[in-house]
Amino acid sequence: MSTGEIAQAVNAWYAQAARELPWREPGVSPWAILVSEFMLQQTQVDRVLPRWTAWLERWPTPSALAAAEPGEAVRAWDRLGYPRRALWLHRAAVEIAELHGDAVPADVDALLALTGIGPYTARAVSVFAFGERHPVVDTNTRRVIARAVHGRAAAGMPAARDLDDMAALLPEDQAAAATFNAAAMELGAIVCTARAPRCDACPIAALCEWRGAGYPDNAPEKRPKQARFEGSDRQARGRVLALLRATSAPVPRADALDTASADPEQAERAVRTLLADGLVQEHAPGGELRLP
Repeated sequence: MSTGEIAQAVNAWYAQAARELPWREPGVSPWAILVSEFMLQQTQVDRVLPRWTAWLERWPTPSALAAAEPGEAVRAWDRLGYPRRALWLHRAAVEIAELHGDAVPADVDALLALTGIGPYTARAVSVFAFGERHPVVDTNTRRVIARAVHGRAAAGMPAARDLDDMAALLPEDQAAAATFNAAAMELGAIVCTARAPRCDACPIAALCEWRGAGYPDNAPEKRPKQARFEGSDRQARGRVLALLRATSAPVPRADALDTASADPEQAERAVRTLLADGLVQEHAPGGELRLP
């Protein structure tokens, strides 16, 4: 199997089948792409779309967001989940405005130095915003490589070799490499899905080692499932944040505790961890609560 054949076939498929997503449009700013990468972490595209649009209308540049209170970022994040991302994005905006002249840097190391940006996001922004040549690997990409290259039903836990696997598939041409990064993700998202792969629609079905082997049930050990949301501390924290997002006035701590949970220990734990994460502030110990 030629690695060049895989990239060529996947890129050709992507040119015809890619979803029309606003952050993929020509001329979209690096800031808009960075915002999309923050929002898309562990969050479905259809939930991100309206929030991304509203965010960029309100804060079209890093300095625009940096000038707002951090609590406004948390409020605008609404119900996207993992709200600390909103605080991290605000802090990154401040850093971009103050240290980089309000321009998102293209260099991976400079991106890594920003708050809330890890190895995946740094490479993704460098590639998708600036066309740099780096391997970018998400869950969907890892699944495509596991099946097509290694003949495994699933990728298993992330490993250092994932980047090497993707680097080996990247075309030498810089533009084609950037396209392949996006195309491999797209293939995993809409065709080579985890539960119901659509091999009839796959551009590399004839090259796929897993398909060629007869779809063996050889997936590596699965990661533990995330605890259910109903009744969880995450739900209790979300209720407190929803209460605070709904008003600009401080909220009595007792009201926040009552809203969080009927379990006093869980309610107290939810408020305490929100305070520790910087998502909530209190006027005085045990006093009223507000967004930062």
